[in-house]
Amino acid sequence: MTVSRRRGTTRTGLAAATALGLGTALALTACSPPGSDPSGGQGGAEPSVAAGGSAPTCGSDDVVLSSYIETGFPLFKALADEFTAQHPNVTFDIREDQFAVLTQNAPRVMVDDPPDLMRLPQVSELAADGLLLDLDGYAEAFGWDQWPSSQLEQMRVDDEGRRGDGPLYAMGLNFSMTGVFYNKDLAGQIGMDGPPATLDELDAFLQEAKDAGLTPAAQFNGGATGGLAFPLQGLMASYGDPAEINSWIYQQPDATIDTPAGLEAAEHLQRWVDAGYFADDINSMDYSMMMSRFIEGRSVFMFNGDWESGNLDEQMAGDVGFFLMPPVEEGGAIGAMSAPLTYGISAQAEHPDCAAAFLDWIATDDEARTIAVEVGGSHPMGPADAFMPDVDPDTVTAQTLEAGAAVGENNGAMDFIANATGSIYAKSWTPNLQKLVAGEQDPAGLLSSVQSDYENQIGG
Repeated sequence: MTVSRRRGTTRTGLAAATALGLGTALALTACSPPGSDPSGGQGGAEPSVAAGGSAPTCGSDDVVLSSYIETGFPLFKALADEFTAQHPNVTFDIREDQFAVLTQNAPRVMVDDPPDLMRLPQVSELAADGLLLDLDGYAEAFGWDQWPSSQLEQMRVDDEGRRGDGPLYAMGLNFSMTGVFYNKDLAGQIGMDGPPATLDELDAFLQEAKDAGLTPAAQFNGGATGGLAFPLQGLMASYGDPAEINSWIYQQPDATIDTPAGLEAAEHLQRWVDAGYFADDINSMDYSMMMSRFIEGRSVFMFNGDWESGNLDEQMAGDVGFFLMPPVEEGGAIGAMSAPLTYGISAQAEHPDCAAAFLDWIATDDEARTIAVEVGGSHPMGPADAFMPDVDPDTVTAQTLEAGAAVGENNGAMDFIANATGSIYAKSWTPNLQKLVAGEQDPAGLLSSVQSDYENQIGG
């Protein structure tokens, strides 16, 4: 099947990308539609690739890919629009929900109304329950198994339900990472002309901001999502070993989040709360309110992820900086939440082959990779030598990409602590972090409570 390439016209940044033909994997002859018989105990449609043969495509008949995604993040829609521009027979039926709602509702949605593609904050329980398609056949057909193994390990689940090994049950749109954004103009007012080298220096800048009558950080922590998990995990990386946190997230035997390093991090966060470094209404602030205040210049710092880099380069061009949570001692090890923006294919998906072809296209098509960088602000998935677009060195996107490379070089990448189980974020991290702000929970109690909930949820 030959598909003409059409360049995106809605984003001027993409207009400079080189026009190339459709990637080899997607130009292969279309396979027949997937069968309707259950396969491998998954209870859903069998991908045609499972029987061997060439990598599947979306074919030439009209296809509507049902997609359930996280609200407030433009990357998926931008990729979907470009895919439709290149493959006019494929359109997307997209519905959205908040991160915590997706986490809570994923099992029910996968049973009652399974989409072709779904944003998956957590995969182990869905895989163990047979609700996700095993993607190993696609990995072999498309060549994903030739990519750096670290890109895929967070989305592998073994027979015991532990992540890091076993069959592949999801794919990422890119690698996201959290850190600290800052308003350069406001930072200049407090004498900050570059990222702090230590936590003590960051503490001093937060105090300088408060003393100057500025809001140091307008951080979301309201509703169903505890946004203080972002700075808390950053502090955990400053005080401890990211590998220990990954062991807990991956549900390794005897893993615990209630460690001395974890307690130091939680106590540091408590000091920030007690010092008044967060906005007074933090427990009623949602994500969009945090973003609006930062863009409007109403807070100096924002603990958030690189998925906002493209947006901030557009909304606050040249006025934003980014740094990773600094170490305790200058020159110390660094780490950050750095995980794939994960999507899975339902075991009951109507169009699994087309969904898989879309995921492969995201990682291998030059235009898609450009979108991943310019809109997503993160490094795309894919082969180690794959195309990377030029990035203006004066943008915050360039800073987040550089920070991501530094995390990789230091082996400091962690999955998100909210992804340890399907309900740990909404039912444990969020309420405990909100209680911490309200003075109803202390750091030791927070970690003890989360660990207890974790053990109950995994059956430990």
